[in-house]
Amino acid sequence: MLDGEGREINYLRISVTDLCNLRCKYCIPEEGVVKKCHSSILTLEEIEKIVVESTKVGINKVRLTGGEPLVRRGIVELVDKISNIEGINEIALTTNGILLKKYAADLKKAGLKRVNISLDTLNKYKYEYITRGGNLQDVLRGIEAAKKAGLFPLKLNIVLIKGFNDDEIENFVNLTLKNEIDIRFIELMPIGDNSWWAQKHFISNNIVLNRNPSLIPIDNKDKSSPAKHYKLPNAKGRVGLINPISSHFCSNCNRLRLTADGKVKPCLHSNEEIDIKTVLRQGGDVLPIIRKALEIKPKEHHINKGDYTPVNREMVQIGG
Repeated sequence: MLDGEGREINYLRISVTDLCNLRCKYCIPEEGVVKKCHSSILTLEEIEKIVVESTKVGINKVRLTGGEPLVRRGIVELVDKISNIEGINEIALTTNGILLKKYAADLKKAGLKRVNISLDTLNKYKYEYITRGGNLQDVLRGIEAAKKAGLFPLKLNIVLIKGFNDDEIENFVNLTLKNEIDIRFIELMPIGDNSWWAQKHFISNNIVLNRNPSLIPIDNKDKSSPAKHYKLPNAKGRVGLINPISSHFCSNCNRLRLTADGKVKPCLHSNEEIDIKTVLRQGGDVLPIIRKALEIKPKEHHINKGDYTPVNREMVQIGG
């Protein structure tokens, strides 16, 4: 179905929990966030119902996010149920990888097609710092488990942070030489009360191209993908640049978001959201809610404009 700007929307990103087993500095402020009570979070059955209804307006791709989706009890069963919904062609998941070794094989059997893993540094001490206590080895073991399970294409998401990991750009790019993976650099976005931190540490993805002049632009078959793709000569993998700040991709946006507490968000960078949970729990028809979200989806975000105000939720509360 087309939104109000004539874009085809076929992709639903679902945050299955606002809980996470890490506390990344750009995602959660130092003081933390107020966790939702259990009853305010969508049940697995409610999520399944919303996905079923969303297929009626053309949604055929689903991505499960968090928080950290693998801390949600019943996540494998949810993947199984969604993968068997008529009209859903693909289900993927974004994770920090900490629990992936435990779940990768079962997720694949349940119908998960592919996985994106967040990994902002290859240095164990820096990883512990940025995540406030995470263990890099857990993630590396998770990556190997994903490969073994056949969760391809495997994508590593690197949030580019000035003064933290911009000295590792070449190391990440060179991983594509011998590995069939996508290395995706994502510009730091100002979200929630932690937006000051993002503004302080922002650096444009242009630095990736400046540091790696041998990267060759390649065509992307998926025109709705936010990434611009490049490749080193004779490399097995690709490098992707996701530039929401320096070169936004709003004109090709194809997604809606569903928060863990049951709000449909037409745009990541807007406070506009519609309560679908209350309607669902009252036995109402949720399809008009989904249609309304399509109608009010904005043309573009305003991060680079003077009137922009960061959204009032933290990233962990919206869904990565």
